[in-house]
Amino acid sequence: MSIQQSSFPTTPTGLTRLGDGYLPGLLGIEILESAAGRVRARLPIRRELLAPNGYLHAGSVVTFADTLCGYGCRLSVPEGASGFTTIELKSNFLGTVREGAVMSTATLVHGGRMTQVWDAEVVDEATSKPIAHFRCTQMILYPRD
Repeated sequence: MSIQQSSFPTTPTGLTRLGDGYLPGLLGIEILESAAGRVRARLPIRRELLAPNGYLHAGSVVTFADTLCGYGCRLSVPEGASGFTTIELKSNFLGTVREGAVMSTATLVHGGRMTQVWDAEVVDEATSKPIAHFRCTQMILYPRD
């Protein structure tokens, strides 16, 4: 399913609401800033986002970062594109948290006609200590003739 550029939200509030009823909404991702090439957000930590060992689950961190990169990609697709899909992602974990919130800023590293590469740094909101470094490659999709 492709989202038409004109109907895709561009404001932080619109992007936050876009996740309602989907995984980003279930996680509680709050978009704070949105523009072509950059998306910044916050994720409050709650028990459901933790692994049984009491630390933030790696899947929660990856989903958070991937969501920001995906929203940023959609805001940055070239003219004529109908959407995108993730073709590769990688995450290096540097720390964790048990409470509070994490913040992340996703930035466009490469914005080509066929691919985009995005980086997202996830940090502890209280200390600004890094939690993870995330990178993904998005393939840009175009309508078939």
